[in-house]
Amino acid sequence: MKSKNIAETGGIMLPASAVQADSLPIVLSPRVTESMDRVLTSIRSHLRMDVAFITEFLGSSRIFRGVDLSHPLDGIATGQVIPIGSGYCQHVTAGRLPQLIADTSMVPLALSIPETLALPIGAHLSVPIQVDHGRVFGTFCCFSHRAMPELGPPELELMHTFGRMIALELIQEVQRDETQRSRIERVHAALWSGDPAMVFQPVIRLEDQKVVAVEALARFAHQPVQPPDRWFADAAAVGMGVTLELLAIRRAIASCRALPADIALNINVSPQTLLGENLLLALHGFDPRRVTVELTEHEPVADYTPLLKAIRPLREVGMKLAIDDAGAGYSSMRHVLTLQPDIVKLDVSLTRDIDKDPVREAMAAALGEFARRTNTVVVAEGVETTAELETLRHVGIAEVQGYLTGRPMPMPALLDYLKRT
Repeated sequence: MKSKNIAETGGIMLPASAVQADSLPIVLSPRVTESMDRVLTSIRSHLRMDVAFITEFLGSSRIFRGVDLSHPLDGIATGQVIPIGSGYCQHVTAGRLPQLIADTSMVPLALSIPETLALPIGAHLSVPIQVDHGRVFGTFCCFSHRAMPELGPPELELMHTFGRMIALELIQEVQRDETQRSRIERVHAALWSGDPAMVFQPVIRLEDQKVVAVEALARFAHQPVQPPDRWFADAAAVGMGVTLELLAIRRAIASCRALPADIALNINVSPQTLLGENLLLALHGFDPRRVTVELTEHEPVADYTPLLKAIRPLREVGMKLAIDDAGAGYSSMRHVLTLQPDIVKLDVSLTRDIDKDPVREAMAAALGEFARRTNTVVVAEGVETTAELETLRHVGIAEVQGYLTGRPMPMPALLDYLKRT
């Protein structure tokens, strides 16, 4: 794949490629790790073996996910990765070696494996761990340095029973891990395809019908088809949320250099990005006095102190703060009261059909009165009808944004729109 120039990605270093499904071990929770350790200790002790372990297959390698030893042994430790063909595991799962070997000296293929003499391995038990639809996660094994002719079907059945217990513990972990890997691959692929593209929606001041700001909005063309907030949620879930936000901001800034100087730029920023160190760097070269940070939040903020500290230097250089989705829930109203924003954006759930609903109208009027008393601007989002707009004007809302006054559009279309208004 051709490498992308830093300028092409808005100054953000993108991953070289999507993560391959078999290249990384599954992330296991502490609960499952502890459960596996208990199983290994129990089976090794009960069968009087020297070593018990669980391996995970990773393409051409295997990794020891848990190990229990009667005494330290070189070459076998939790986390160690070795070639899958160097031991018993692949031979057992392929059916070339039996799952129970009471005496390795009686099995020619076992004797040909270097580990047999090096460790040594006198007796060996190994069963595959199947997590779903026959898929093999790895193997559950134990061995003794001496031959154990007393081993038989009961001991093998015990291994299978414990192996099924381990598989049950792993199923949810595997499914969760697969979901994460799928998200990583989707987000990487979208970024490498050129997403996100930026569009801009005008914010209209009702007093004189002037465009006073535009909100930068990300759009994704890559499959699967899903709304932008889902893409950002996927990115955040795999630790790439801040990267994606900063990339969108840099692309918005690059487009807005052609925007008239009297029009502000609104950018969506999560608390995680706000608390980071790269927001001002992403805005480099654009007048910060023309920037409004719209704080988006889908999780409660437990401690506002770091957020207030992060906002201070932004305000010192002239940036404004807006609270998005006000009225949609308790969290947004806490933001308003604690962060004392310059702008409050009325959520579309309050704007929609406001002309037909006295309760919505009363809420908007209350926010309008709050704005007048606190010198705050209220912007109503999602305005789609003239009746909604006139009701908002009647209750004292200063600015509006929505399909009625202007759909989100690429910068060239926006510049044409501004010439016509």
